[in-house]
Amino acid sequence: MRNFFKFTERNTTYKQETLAGVTTFLSIAYILVVNPLILSQAGMDSGAVFTATALTAIIGTLLIGLLANFPIGIAPSMGLNSFFTFSVCIGMGIQWEVALTGVFIAGIIFMFLSVMKIREKIITIIPLNLKYAIASGIGFFITFIGLKNGGLIISNPDTFVSIGNLTSPTTLLAIIGLVITIVLLVRGISGGIFYGMIITTIIGMMVGLINGPSQIIGSIPSLKPTFGVVFSHLDQIFTPELLAVIFTFLIVAFFDTAGALIALASQAGMMKGNTVPNIGRALLADSTASAVGAILGTSTPATSVESSAGIAVGGRTGFTSVVIAACFTIALFFSPMLSVITLEVTAPALIIVGALMAMEIRKIDWSRLEIVIPSFLTIIMMPLTSSVAMGLAFGFILYPLCLVAQKRYKEIHPIMYVLCLLFILYFVFIV
Repeated sequence: MRNFFKFTERNTTYKQETLAGVTTFLSIAYILVVNPLILSQAGMDSGAVFTATALTAIIGTLLIGLLANFPIGIAPSMGLNSFFTFSVCIGMGIQWEVALTGVFIAGIIFMFLSVMKIREKIITIIPLNLKYAIASGIGFFITFIGLKNGGLIISNPDTFVSIGNLTSPTTLLAIIGLVITIVLLVRGISGGIFYGMIITTIIGMMVGLINGPSQIIGSIPSLKPTFGVVFSHLDQIFTPELLAVIFTFLIVAFFDTAGALIALASQAGMMKGNTVPNIGRALLADSTASAVGAILGTSTPATSVESSAGIAVGGRTGFTSVVIAACFTIALFFSPMLSVITLEVTAPALIIVGALMAMEIRKIDWSRLEIVIPSFLTIIMMPLTSSVAMGLAFGFILYPLCLVAQKRYKEIHPIMYVLCLLFILYFVFIV
């Protein structure tokens, strides 16, 4: 086992990997509650979506751990489930069965692009400075999510965001958890993020802000309402509206995953020069999870940026992913226990992990304006638009533009020009 996952080469242990896996699971376990809540608004059976969400996470996470040896979790994407429900099903009036078929087709296309190593090639040609900007931008995005989940920042019609009610009991719990976690980390305590989450949960239960589970073991909901419905609607995908939906799923999911993989691999110290080892296998695992998830009955899964919490604890190999998958398997039977994992508990972890990921910003060449402008906008647009793909779009358009303005055409890979054009078309016709 140690040799298979290269423990010695990556300087890790079973304890370190297990802590990392549990930490990542605790950070993304909310998806088991939130995903059924969102997709049920499209008319889907929430019980079936719960089971599909867990099974998709188990299959995708095991694949990326065993095939690519990445310490990463795969789960249904929060951004894409909202797009599925509110934009496609409610906004465009497309039945959820047909929309899910679109997700399935996008997953099959992903698998083809992965097998042909086209996705791998695209990630490899992304300039190194943009890769650092992607990692940093996702760090800012994760911190923004953590601050919002903890109630430290709230929406404001005049200033868009503003400081939250810091005297609110739940916000105070998040602040206390943040302080505890910071103290543990700066004192050099291994697993400080994980221990911080556990201590915060205990404090929340002691003061009555977090309710204990009403029962320990629950039954697994049936998959029957959603399983395999995509196969009976394949004849309805060739409408202009659904083709646009498939294209959108392709673009957003493709670059969300690309950005997350680059950022997480960089954080884990896995990048070698400008390449990420086994990136092709990781992409194949992700795309396979997309197709499988649609068959089971959930919207597009993606590489989870919350995996950064486990990497920060010390996750370095696919054994972390095996632990994450095991936790999701247990969660199928112990779903009532998930009620103790609240947004206030995970908020401190996301805030701190975002700060750790943002350290990559120091590697960007800030002395060259043609690098600074696309890199900065890549970073800032991720939290401001709540989309990794949108940040990448600005970077991929502006980077070639800046170099062309300097008449440095030959320094840009031809694929970057293609991506630049695709993102321009995406802005014109879809956004």
